[in-house]
Amino acid sequence: MMFKVDGSPFRARLMAVAFAFTAGLAFVAAAPAHAQARALPDFTDLVDQVGPSVVNIRTIEKVAQRGAAGSGEMDEEMQEFFRRFFGQPLPGTPRQAPRPNRPQQPQEESRPRGVGSGFILTGDGYVMTNAHVVDGASEVLVTLPDKREFKARLIGADKRTDVAVVKIDATGLPAVKVGDISRLRVGEWVMAIGSPFGLENTVTAGIVSAKQRDTGDYLPFIQTDVAINPGNSGGPLINMRGEVVGINSQIYSRSGGFMGISFSIPIDEAIRVSEQLRATGRVTRGRIGVQIDQVTKEVAESIGLGKAQGALVRGVESGSPGEQAGVEPGDIITKFDGKTIDKPSDLPRLVGNTKPGTKSTVTVFRRGSAKDLSVTIAEIEPDAPVARAPEPGKAVPPKAQASAAAKSLGLVVSDVNDAQKKELKLKGGVKVDTATEAAARAGLREGDVIVAVGNVEVTSVREFDAAITKAGKDKPVSVLFRRGEWAQYALIRPER
Repeated sequence: MMFKVDGSPFRARLMAVAFAFTAGLAFVAAAPAHAQARALPDFTDLVDQVGPSVVNIRTIEKVAQRGAAGSGEMDEEMQEFFRRFFGQPLPGTPRQAPRPNRPQQPQEESRPRGVGSGFILTGDGYVMTNAHVVDGASEVLVTLPDKREFKARLIGADKRTDVAVVKIDATGLPAVKVGDISRLRVGEWVMAIGSPFGLENTVTAGIVSAKQRDTGDYLPFIQTDVAINPGNSGGPLINMRGEVVGINSQIYSRSGGFMGISFSIPIDEAIRVSEQLRATGRVTRGRIGVQIDQVTKEVAESIGLGKAQGALVRGVESGSPGEQAGVEPGDIITKFDGKTIDKPSDLPRLVGNTKPGTKSTVTVFRRGSAKDLSVTIAEIEPDAPVARAPEPGKAVPPKAQASAAAKSLGLVVSDVNDAQKKELKLKGGVKVDTATEAAARAGLREGDVIVAVGNVEVTSVREFDAAITKAGKDKPVSVLFRRGEWAQYALIRPER
């Protein structure tokens, strides 16, 4: 369509714009393809490089059954039923000679159990995968990308980190390159190869969403948005240099399928575990025998710690290295061997990676000051049950006292008797006989034993009243209390 506005000048301008637009399109079309797409990653070379190292893992379990299918023999229990109630065998059942009275030998049937992924760790046949992929399997079958299949031997599996190593009888295999996890950055492109839903050699990609994501006791996971589904477990997470930086292990899902959040085990942690599995078939970890919890910002400020960091010791196991070193419930562990404990999960990782028998230094914050304690690391027992806290002493307590200082916090307290001190291993403290209003809102309840107010240790009702009075009637008061063997801080806020 042609527009005529004041004749030819407008037409000339319109033609000039059209020419410029056409020239621009021609320039874009003539530009090199790599320049147009330089901001987008190309995974093709990575797939060619790492793909031959990724394997499919199938597991088989053997299930006992009473008789062989298709044998044509009547179940003996059914035959006995007809003999008892009808006086004769089931019609059509062939007569059989009497059998000796011996227990029936159960037969085994092999059934597929699951499908997962893995990758070749060394050229002589060591393969890494997830522990949950091979857990409970009677047989493990490893299929290479070239379709060769091998029956694998389980070298070892560690459920705490979900890392397992299997061995196949093959040599000259293409092993993966292991990456440096410290160079991995949030926002970096990564790729996964695996067998989701049994579909072998499936490639998915995304970015690193977060590092050091706490979802387990011993591992800080890598979080990505790479599509991971059942069957991807045990496969590699690969950076743009073709290096393995993690093992795909978990997903966050409400439906069982991928929802945009997946977690991978950092490869440095996995390699550390695999080296122990290959050497001894098991993983040895250290322990000091303490139960820990988080330090809140309010508690940190109220006791003079300043920053909310460290691990609050809620309980110490009897006879444990922690107890022998002098660690007490209510201590806040701020360092282990000079390494800062920023959050509670840092402590079991550091202690767990320490060789049993090693002498280490634990720095605790107690009553307003730091103290170094020497502790000898013990070996953690596999799946050791947590010791239960004993019942509080049932001896008749001293007469409860509702002092003015205690009442202002909603408390009625009494001195702790000798039997309770011995049972709970306490020097003193005051027993909570009633907790209402502010104290109840802070979480205190009848039977708790308050051992400190702020950073002041209290051994009697008189000392408790003095500490409360000194703290101020209208100010929040931090108290350290014991509930059985467990210690906890509470911040009591008086009503104004």
